[in-house]
Amino acid sequence: MDKNSIVGMVLIFLVLIGYSYFTKPSEEELAAAKIKQDSITIVEKEKSIEEAKIKQEVKNAVPVIEPQEISETTKTKNQLNQYGSFANVAQGENQFVTLENDLMKVKFSSKGGRVYSVELKNYETFDSLPVILFDGDSTIFGLNFFAQNRAIATNELFFTPSTTQNQIVSDSSKSISLKLKLSDNKYIEYLYTLEANSYMLKFDINLVGMNNIIANNLDYLTLNWETNIRRQEKGKKWESDNTTVFYKYFQDEVDELSIRSDEDKEELKTKIKWVAFKQQFFSSILVADNSFLNGFVKVNKIEDSEKYLKKCYAELTVPYLSKPSENIPMKFYFGPNKYKTLHQYKLKFEDVIPLGWGIFSWVNKYAIIPLFNLLGSFVSNYGIVILLMTLIIKLVLFPFTRKSYLSSAKMRVLKPQIDELSKKFPKKEDAMKKQQATMALYKKVGVNPMGGCLPMVFQMPILFAMFRFFPSSIELRHQGFLWATDLSSYDSVLSLPFTIPYYGDHVSLFCLLMTIVNLVYVRINNEQTNMSSQQMPGMKLMMYLMPLMMLFWFNDYASGLSYYYFLSLLFTVAQTMFIKSTINEKALLEKLNSNVKKTAKKSKFQQKLEQAAKKKGYPQNRK
Repeated sequence: MDKNSIVGMVLIFLVLIGYSYFTKPSEEELAAAKIKQDSITIVEKEKSIEEAKIKQEVKNAVPVIEPQEISETTKTKNQLNQYGSFANVAQGENQFVTLENDLMKVKFSSKGGRVYSVELKNYETFDSLPVILFDGDSTIFGLNFFAQNRAIATNELFFTPSTTQNQIVSDSSKSISLKLKLSDNKYIEYLYTLEANSYMLKFDINLVGMNNIIANNLDYLTLNWETNIRRQEKGKKWESDNTTVFYKYFQDEVDELSIRSDEDKEELKTKIKWVAFKQQFFSSILVADNSFLNGFVKVNKIEDSEKYLKKCYAELTVPYLSKPSENIPMKFYFGPNKYKTLHQYKLKFEDVIPLGWGIFSWVNKYAIIPLFNLLGSFVSNYGIVILLMTLIIKLVLFPFTRKSYLSSAKMRVLKPQIDELSKKFPKKEDAMKKQQATMALYKKVGVNPMGGCLPMVFQMPILFAMFRFFPSSIELRHQGFLWATDLSSYDSVLSLPFTIPYYGDHVSLFCLLMTIVNLVYVRINNEQTNMSSQQMPGMKLMMYLMPLMMLFWFNDYASGLSYYYFLSLLFTVAQTMFIKSTINEKALLEKLNSNVKKTAKKSKFQQKLEQAAKKKGYPQNRK
């Protein structure tokens, strides 16, 4: 920087200092400015207080008419934008009306025009309350479609009921109409018809003049149905495990969603005849007179709820032809899962009852259920019915049981000879020779080693069929016997202050008795067989463990099932002891040994084979 620049900057600095000194305000001017600023602050504070006071007065005052009129106008405009032609039915007062007959009481809601709740008159819950299949507030049911470029859900709109009076059906059918009315000649009608002494509720959807309202490019409407399944039974876990969605394909079989998983869903890509929200003893079934085009079903477990078990959901498509007047006929079944009742509708409703698959289902349908119903028509106490049914089954199987015991006795008296063969062929390499010698001995004395399996072949399907039948039989629901208050649920003679894993918090006496008798039977059975611990290590221990495992499995099951197994095992032990008293094992051995001396009689099939071989010149084996 040169000398001239430095001099210039110094002069500018001195000028600024001089200007500040000579232009600063005096003491009088500073005091006047402070007074002015304080006055402005006071005025602004008073103004703020006044504005707050005015706001509070406005808040406390009664609203004037003009703002209300603006709000209602805005609200109407918003509804018109949202619902279009359906704006006038977007508001209303929810009204209720009922149809009832001797079996059930159906309550309808004008909001959504849907079934609000269903009460079954002849049944009670485990805590003596009326059986109500579902709550209206937890249910969604209605049509979804597009109209005038708007998504419409009828579940949220208000229908007009044809009557506000409750209708009681005594000797003929009665109907209730609920209309979603846009005008006199444009409406959606839900028409419900209930007949006397019936669990079936007829349901017709009538669309009048809607072809110019609903989008004309639609060839189907979506029907949404969703509900929370209420708890009805004492055994909540067992009831939940038997609650799910069933569905029947059009002209095909019935299928179901998983009952064990917490959530399951299925997309139904072909025609559907009906969908059922099924729990242990009751079902709600929606049936199309023709068919649903396709659908989607889902079930979710509701956690941490004592009132509800699962949420069931169905989305079904119904055909829509866009006609000036159109009828979509359907029907509901609201009622018990009673085989005879469901079977009478000829729609395979009875398949919602878990009677087992294959041969187990056949045994239940064609043997157990007819016998149970026959005995139930003569005897009112179902504990006695189970006793008689068990006795009849054991008597029918007695010839096979005797044959099985006789076969075991033959094997037992031949055991010393079998042991001799074991000594003759001690090496593992000689196992095949030992087996051949053993089979030759059986053939000589006329013993079939598989003869004892025949009774088991007959008994196993019955045992498995009973396992399915008793927990599903609504006839046993709330039927007491001895200490059991409900044969369809567990019997508790002692409540535990703690929960044992896989066992529970109570003691079922029928289950305990079944286990004790089962252990006795295993002991007797082991004594009657020639099985030794050296031949099959650990097998005897396993046979004793099985009854103990069943003690854990059956503690929460239906007490009627444990009672039946207890009786069945008890009769089996008695039959075994009786048959044993009629067989002289020494005489039996002598008879078997005498068979060795007899010439074995050839079967007709074997004789024909030998004759055919002789004609062809094959050499014959001679003994």
